[in-house]
Amino acid sequence: MQHPVHRVPTEPAILRFLEVCASFYPDDAVSASIGQQRQWYDALCAHFDRPLPDGMTTEDDLVEGRIPVRRYRPAKVTTATVLYYIHGGGFVVGSLDSHHAICAELAEHAGAELVSVDYRLAPENVWPAPHDDCFALLQHLLADKRRVVLIGDSAGGNLSAGLAVRARDQGLDGIAGLALVYPALGGDLLSGSYAEMANAPGLTTSDVAYYRAVLQAPADDPVAHPLRASSLAGLPPAFVSVAHFDPLRDDGRAFAAGLAQAGGEVWFREEPQMVHAWLRARHMSEGARAGFAALCAAVARFAASP
Repeated sequence: MQHPVHRVPTEPAILRFLEVCASFYPDDAVSASIGQQRQWYDALCAHFDRPLPDGMTTEDDLVEGRIPVRRYRPAKVTTATVLYYIHGGGFVVGSLDSHHAICAELAEHAGAELVSVDYRLAPENVWPAPHDDCFALLQHLLADKRRVVLIGDSAGGNLSAGLAVRARDQGLDGIAGLALVYPALGGDLLSGSYAEMANAPGLTTSDVAYYRAVLQAPADDPVAHPLRASSLAGLPPAFVSVAHFDPLRDDGRAFAAGLAQAGGEVWFREEPQMVHAWLRARHMSEGARAGFAALCAAVARFAASP
């Protein structure tokens, strides 16, 4: 007996989440001006924001006098490892505020300080500007001889994985772990989940193509597209989480498989009812709550490892 192939999730809470998202950020948002996209995205993020955990403090700062960062410090810090969060948003939208509550909850769970970065956005700043900002902050954190856990979602997952590749190739030590959530890693836009989930709710394959075109990264650059790396050997221990209903799903699958084949340490999760950007649904969906708990556990494990 053949079972039907679903192109949309069936969890009621995720369907409600998608309705809320669409009320702020239209499905055809990429056809609007850059300014309008950012206005819609900021309103969406503000809707899902939450108060900081008790006792947590934050501080905004500039690294190298030019790169805005936000530092989170929980009331109880149990590790010297620092978490480094890079936000998603297609390299076009997002800021220090867009993932504020997510960063705070990760820091709280791991008992670790966290730094998030407001890298330059496209189209005003095309490749390699966003990556170079993120790499400069990584060098700054590693210069303090502290271990760093790289965390990123979507475009931030791309940047995090690219940092790990570049750090390996330049002989930089100190990355304790790599945590990627529905990362965009350079798949072919034609096969696998790019075809199966081409019109998935929350992100379509044409959206992914739009963001790539705006960024203008070279197609064969393994830092811009980590799946193009000649080898994934020597990368940090990794946690990779993908959403089933997401054209980017197979990017994460392929990256995790490549890490394992190269002898790396990797944990992989595919969230069966999740869509792109499900992190924002972590307090309204059981599936998202479980996925976020797994992310928190992986980050805490990386941060605590000797």
